[in-house]
Amino acid sequence: MIPAPASAPPPVTVTEPAVSRWLKQVWPHRGLTFALTRRDIEARYRGSFGGGLWTFLHPLLLMLTYYFVFGLVLQSRFPGDPSREGFVLYFLAGMLPWLSMSETWVRSPALIPEHATLIKKVIFPVEILPLVRTLAALVTQAAGLVIFLALLLITRGSIPSSALWLPVLIVPQLMLTLGVSYILAALGAFVRDLAQVMGFLLTLVFFLTPICYPDASLPAFALPVLGKNPVYVLVRGYRAVLLEGHAPEFAALWKLWLLSAVVLIVGRKWFHSLRRSFADLL
Repeated sequence: MIPAPASAPPPVTVTEPAVSRWLKQVWPHRGLTFALTRRDIEARYRGSFGGGLWTFLHPLLLMLTYYFVFGLVLQSRFPGDPSREGFVLYFLAGMLPWLSMSETWVRSPALIPEHATLIKKVIFPVEILPLVRTLAALVTQAAGLVIFLALLLITRGSIPSSALWLPVLIVPQLMLTLGVSYILAALGAFVRDLAQVMGFLLTLVFFLTPICYPDASLPAFALPVLGKNPVYVLVRGYRAVLLEGHAPEFAALWKLWLLSAVVLIVGRKWFHSLRRSFADLL
């Protein structure tokens, strides 16, 4: 009796990493991404007298407003440099990551309704829309960084070599910003009130993060909890590399990278699972 041939083993399926799938989806449309980013920036200032100059004026005026309130009226100071100039530098260094993150998040819930015509009439990966908003906000941060570096040269005469560590902070910042933007954009398509609530929530996060006041002002019982805030980690990192002349703390940095990667993967999957319903909601 001839024995039956052994059945072939099932094929081994290798799951492609989520980030790799996202890059393959977005990269072929990089031209459209940059075109939409440019359009988003120009649309904000179209018809104004300042035009593209507002890219620099907006962060400058925002920084001056907070400086007036906390630096002049409330007389806040940072232990690292208790002078008034020191307060300005520490405050602005903390504002740099917050500028682009808050700008992206406050506008993300209205992202899908704002692009209703594009989503319904043009075939393209909707996943690039949160990326467009993130890149547009990064331009605002870049303008703020130019202002900050100019101020640093005027007050201290040089830029520390530790500023070369900035990319190590900007990459996880972008991943975190984009991941949260995916979540907010998808949720905002279903819950329109989210766009109204985001302003309040971001104001709360801003004041719970030691941006305009020193870390020592936080209650001792709250610091272990609030210290795990990823925005707080970024603020400390920016101040370390731009003002204190040393690299970011590695113990906090690797956790920030891990958290940012997880948020990006989860946010992208959340957005991808809900995107089929966007056209029906618009």
